[in-house]
Amino acid sequence: MKYLNLYKKIGLENNVDTIFNYFIKTLNPSIFTWDYFVDWEKIKKNVRGIEKELNLLNYLIGKDNIEFEFLKLVNEYPNLKKVLPILVAVRAKKTKDINIIINFENLAYKSVSSIFLNNTTETDNDQLLRFFKESGLEEIFKDKTIKNLVDYTFGVEAGLDTNARKNRTGNLMENILDRYLKTFTEKNQLELISQATKTKIQNACNFKLKVDKYDRVFDFSIYNKKKNRIYLIEANYYSGTGSKLKSTAGEYRNLHDFLKNQNINFIWITDGLGWEKTKNPLFETFSNNDYIFNLELVNKGALEEIII
Repeated sequence: MKYLNLYKKIGLENNVDTIFNYFIKTLNPSIFTWDYFVDWEKIKKNVRGIEKELNLLNYLIGKDNIEFEFLKLVNEYPNLKKVLPILVAVRAKKTKDINIIINFENLAYKSVSSIFLNNTTETDNDQLLRFFKESGLEEIFKDKTIKNLVDYTFGVEAGLDTNARKNRTGNLMENILDRYLKTFTEKNQLELISQATKTKIQNACNFKLKVDKYDRVFDFSIYNKKKNRIYLIEANYYSGTGSKLKSTAGEYRNLHDFLKNQNINFIWITDGLGWEKTKNPLFETFSNNDYIFNLELVNKGALEEIII
């Protein structure tokens, strides 16, 4: 690992163990902002896409002969069937993976995806009615627990959107760095590319880059024209542990070597307390790569030391 003036400035010895311990000690416990929790625009888009069907299903709320009305309505308007899974907080595309027990004596089960298709049979209608009754939808339709299915589905979508938070964590890290790098590159007359592909880099810098994966996209690319040097940056944040951290560390160790052979600097900016329990694979990469930083080191001027 190259010893930077940066480490001298913050009082660290030229020792990889000392530097790594500082890295772990200064991991950031959070990068969350309030817009992390719910993607309202995605939710509004999802609900708008089925709003007509939901309003048709509103007809069933409070009906007396509700089972008869339910089958009559969904057979008259077959498109309604594709909307039914979201009412029990299941994506329609996920129904192909769902098997429901239909006989408790021998635990026989049946795939349910076919009952939500347009071309249902009489047998499927029986299963559709069973879904309506046993899922609890019939009861809450009948007693008017649900007043409006559009509003109800908006809430369901907000709940399902929590599953996407893991993906948004990566976006938050990129957003934090994007703001920083825009200011940094403008101030120092450097060329910044976000979501940098091989083609984007070649067009902007006239540099033919070899990549290890056909679909490789780097989070950022910075080109210093004066030095005629390219710096490729990957950024991620891990709040929890898991196999992903270990595999990422190994992948980036190989990527560093691959790019170094092309005379390209690879910078990995990673953070999060997830690394506290995954130190060994990170240390292997840390001790063999030139530049791995967390947000603390970036804020203290790590990129200035390398790029300027």
